[in-house]
Amino acid sequence: MKKYTKLVIQILFLSFIFCGCKSTGNNKKIPTIGFLDLLQDETLAQANKGFFDALKENHFSEADSTLKIIYRNAQNDQTILAQACDYLISQKPDLIATNPSLSTAAVVQKTKDIPVFMMVSPSPKNAGLTDKQGNAPANLFGVYETLDYIDTSLSLINKLLPKVKKIGAIYNQAESQSVDAFNRMKQQCEKLNLKLEVLPVNNSGETQLAMEALVSKKIEAFFALPDNTVFASFETIAQVCEDHHIPVFTSEAGLVARGALVSYGADFYQWGHQSGEQAAIFLRDKSTSSIKPEVVKVRKLAMNDAVAKKLGIDMNILK
Repeated sequence: MKKYTKLVIQILFLSFIFCGCKSTGNNKKIPTIGFLDLLQDETLAQANKGFFDALKENHFSEADSTLKIIYRNAQNDQTILAQACDYLISQKPDLIATNPSLSTAAVVQKTKDIPVFMMVSPSPKNAGLTDKQGNAPANLFGVYETLDYIDTSLSLINKLLPKVKKIGAIYNQAESQSVDAFNRMKQQCEKLNLKLEVLPVNNSGETQLAMEALVSKKIEAFFALPDNTVFASFETIAQVCEDHHIPVFTSEAGLVARGALVSYGADFYQWGHQSGEQAAIFLRDKSTSSIKPEVVKVRKLAMNDAVAKKLGIDMNILK
């Protein structure tokens, strides 16, 4: 009996050593990332694609079993956003990617340990994420945009339609980046001698009435601000403007494909790709020493020739 017991112990001990060696030598830990999306939106989805493409190009992909992704979409609901944020943090991923700014704010307010890689976000300062000394959260990385693009985007109205003097806009007052963009837009309109008619909206369900009210004020052009409510209800905006032959200007290239006339601003795919490149560096090096929040690198002019033809607008001046 003693010999039998001794033999069993030896077998178990050898099995433990064998399994341990196998785990150490062959089963390399697969990194896990969380991704917090605010809502399902075609424009924002371009940034998501860019982010994951950058990871794949750097050999991090679920398809190759070199990455595990935990994805959550808040469906543009603040309660769900908070719950999704808590869940992702509880899973202790290597990093959390956020799109857009409301997702970023939700995560960095709840964790100081997990690296956060933002996209489609304003600067940490404009997003209200800096401390009293003006420092961004130490765990915040990724890519942000400044407000300079607002100036260039608005100047397109004067270039294409110099006779236009009244433009309309809507924005969600609960979104800090939207408020900042609106304030910058207001200042620029004064410089360009443009009269601005603007109405606040709390959610996409209010867009239709707001647009009809703006039309009644005889606006001659509409400017689509970088606002999540605008993104979520842009088809409504585009349809109202089309029905009344009102051109839509914007800074978001993704909205041009959805019915805007022209835009100048960050390329959303490249925005996400740039953030994904940062995330890949972190996953490879296991360190954030070489990365920091940075301004989006790729901006572009995008035009919708089909919309221009319907409105009878000659776009050659921009080409």
